Amino acid sequence: MGDKGRDPEALEREIERTRLELARTIDELADRVNPRNVAHRGAERLKEEAGNVARVLGARARTEDGDGEPGQLDKRVVLAGVGVAVTLTALVLWRRSRRR
Repeated sequence: MGDKGRDPEALEREIERTRLELARTIDELADRVNPRNVAHRGAERLKEEAGNVARVLGARARTEDGDGEPGQLDKRVVLAGVGVAVTLTALVLWRRSRRR
C-alpha cells in the first residue's frame, strides 16, 4: 500500500496506458489466430517450401511441350507438389481439430 502518496492523475494516466497496451496486445493475438490469416500464412509457407524443394532436388523437368528452357520446371510437377503439401497440411489441421 505504498501508493497512497501517488498523484491520482498520474495513476489514471498509467491505468489508461496499460489499458491501451492490453487492447493492442489482444488485437494482435486475435489477428494471429484468425483462421483466414493462419491459412494465408500457411499457404505462403507452402509456396516457399515448394520452391525450396524444387531447388534442392534440382528438378530439371522440361515444359510439357518440350519448348521450355533447360532447367525450367514443368508446371504439373510444381502443382502436384503444392497439392500434396496443401493436402497434408489440411489433414494435419483436421486431425488436430478433432482431438480437441
